[in-house]
Amino acid sequence: MWSSSTSYDISFIFIAILLLLLARYLWHIPAYRATMKRFLDKAKSAVHSHDGSHDGGSGFPAQHQQQQQQPMQTDQPSSLQPPTPADVTRYRYHHGTNLGSVFILEKWLTNHMFPPGAPGSSELAAAEAWVKNEGLDAARARFEKHWRDYVSDSDLDWLRDVAKCTTVRLPIGYFTLGPPYCEGTAFKHVSGVYANAWVAVKQLVARCHQRGIGVLIDMHGLPGGANAQEHSGTNSGKAEFWASRGNRDLACRALCFVAHQARGMEGVAGIQLVNEAEGGAKGMYDWYDTALAELAKVDASMPVYVSDAWNLTKAAGWSQGKNALLSRDVNPVVIDTHLYWCFSDADKAKSPPQITDEVRSKLAALDGKDGNIVDHGAAQAVVGEYSCVLAEATWSQGHGTPKEQLVRDFGNAQSQRYQQRAGGSFFWTYRMNWMPGGEWGFKQMTEAHAITAPQALTLTDVGERVRHAQGQQQELRGNAVGAHVGYWDQNHPGQYEHWRFEQGWDVGFSDAAGFFGMRGQGGLPGGDKIGMLDLWVLKRLRESGQAGRFVWEFEQGLRQGVGDFYRSVGV
Repeated sequence: MWSSSTSYDISFIFIAILLLLLARYLWHIPAYRATMKRFLDKAKSAVHSHDGSHDGGSGFPAQHQQQQQQPMQTDQPSSLQPPTPADVTRYRYHHGTNLGSVFILEKWLTNHMFPPGAPGSSELAAAEAWVKNEGLDAARARFEKHWRDYVSDSDLDWLRDVAKCTTVRLPIGYFTLGPPYCEGTAFKHVSGVYANAWVAVKQLVARCHQRGIGVLIDMHGLPGGANAQEHSGTNSGKAEFWASRGNRDLACRALCFVAHQARGMEGVAGIQLVNEAEGGAKGMYDWYDTALAELAKVDASMPVYVSDAWNLTKAAGWSQGKNALLSRDVNPVVIDTHLYWCFSDADKAKSPPQITDEVRSKLAALDGKDGNIVDHGAAQAVVGEYSCVLAEATWSQGHGTPKEQLVRDFGNAQSQRYQQRAGGSFFWTYRMNWMPGGEWGFKQMTEAHAITAPQALTLTDVGERVRHAQGQQQELRGNAVGAHVGYWDQNHPGQYEHWRFEQGWDVGFSDAAGFFGMRGQGGLPGGDKIGMLDLWVLKRLRESGQAGRFVWEFEQGLRQGVGDFYRSVGV
């Protein structure tokens, strides 16, 4: 005779079998499978944001949640080499500015490039007006002089010596590539103006590189306009890029041309697909996928920047899939986000101190998405545009504090936050007719000490600091390895491969030292830090050839080695 407990056990088993059969049936229904996947992804994200595993190696996670889910691959031969000058150009912290209205005009910045009475305020309006007024040849000569002279050698020397810039963002348009790329567009009838524009771009990149300054080539103007603003190249007031396959295909061809050219150009830090994509642009991520696939065929090593379309959270999540550890032949993807506090009614209602406080929590959308490549890929962002401009309604709420102090507080907060949480920042803008530019001017804000360079770039004793760190290396290594091994073996006993942590630590410490000392090899003061850390860790993980359940130990070691080097040199 069965006992009641036995009957209960059999009933439970029967119900469990029915539930398993039901789940197996439902799993074949796409909608159910997608829902479960979203649920599991959210659960994983919540775990990682709680356990602190995104903190770059400064602490120990409570548990490495994905050990048992890593693909069971075998190690491959390592291709690790010391960081090269090109690596530093691409992956250091980018402290810089936009060069502004050079290759894509905006009247409010460069009104001298618009004849009196010219209708419109865009690049196309200026080109049409000059061709009409003085003919194609004279107009072309006028534009070529602007491209050649508007950013002078003394400007570039100031960016290097005073502002300590590592990188500049250079806006261009598809028309900048010359007449073949103007066919079938609004620029066709003025295409001759741009016959030598790309040559001028290459000359400017070379002049920057001679001074140790990298260039992010930003395809600021796309055919049809990625947004409705004049900085897309026309005054159409429309964003017609996204709905036109012809425009999208032309943009891909233009970007591939730039990528081909960049392979032979020193000093290119990255290529940006689009500037300020219209919020909620239909098909945007599909086009990003298409463009990335084409660019990877040209040069999969070049970092590619994309607009977040004013939604950093969504863009960062999408980028994790592109920057996954097991992805191959995909360019490193960087999210470009822009931060302004001078346009919306909500910001106009705030006081300067309120906005300054708000700055200190910006970029929180990255929390839980970066810092753990093995589990969920890389999420890397830069602030491609920002300024120290606030609305007059905001400045009026300063409660007696001098405006100069309010501006300095606002700028300092931005500098500190972006250096802490982003891979780089580019002020809008450097060059305009009304230099030094007020709160829109990188020159004025730098000289007013509102915008400040990273500490490492201001150092004069880099060599001495590197030697000090190298003298401590073995002690630091022993402490890091001991703490790692002790934590896991005591708190989560099991089988590990701690030698991977040791190897990762060695790579991280050496890489940080390589970046830090590279400027000195070129005769420049200061030291560079690995600012694009998530993407650099992804690159080193792939090059290490390491795989399997315990590759996460290599990642933790690498991050710890980078952090230990910086703590040792005091930056």
